[in-house]
Amino acid sequence: MSSQESASSASAVPPPSVQRVAFYAVASGLTPLIPVPFLDEYALRRVREGMVRTILRERSFSPPDRTVTVLAGLHPREGSRLQQFVGKAALVSLRLTWRKGYRRLATALWVKDCVDMASISLHHGYLLQHALDRGDLDARTLATEDAPRRVHSAIDAACKELDARPVNQALRRLFAGSKLLLDELSKALENWSGAPRTPQQGEEQEVASLSERLAASMWEERGYFQSLEALYAKHLRETP
Repeated sequence: MSSQESASSASAVPPPSVQRVAFYAVASGLTPLIPVPFLDEYALRRVREGMVRTILRERSFSPPDRTVTVLAGLHPREGSRLQQFVGKAALVSLRLTWRKGYRRLATALWVKDCVDMASISLHHGYLLQHALDRGDLDARTLATEDAPRRVHSAIDAACKELDARPVNQALRRLFAGSKLLLDELSKALENWSGAPRTPQQGEEQEVASLSERLAASMWEERGYFQSLEALYAKHLRETP
């Protein structure tokens, strides 16, 4: 293989930073499979905080827990917790009265929830790494809440401004074709027990495969993420 071909092949491989964010995005996308209100939100928060800690640890930063919480964000699912509970409980009644249509509807709603949660973590994790690369956060500023809060506000504003459909469509294809996700949905729809899910055999390999495919898709959308970076810079300048 020539040096030019080697360089081209290397450039096609997503860097570790992209692979890292893809892994946590997939993990976030699986949290809605917990069919218990509050527990799914707790699991999502743990994944997002774990992502922030890992990203910061890669740069030898160990900020206070409060700073990690600020950078991870809360990002509850759309609607209040009561609405979330009622929505999941309503699926039980719907299963009893409209079984065939129920499966299609519930699967579509659940996959959308998985995509939404994965997308949030994907965008926020990517921009947090970008902020650190730019020097917007360092050991001194991470010891306080002001700079992390300002960075997080700019990240949030940038994500809200950019149309995420290109990435969300890739996530939807990824999750809709996942045997792990479809098996978990089938179990939840057939045997609603209200109990937390237990990991399947081979789940780690499936998550790793999903993460690799997501990272590859992200790397093909570099123009999209460059636009995201530009919006972040703009909103950081505008954030007091």
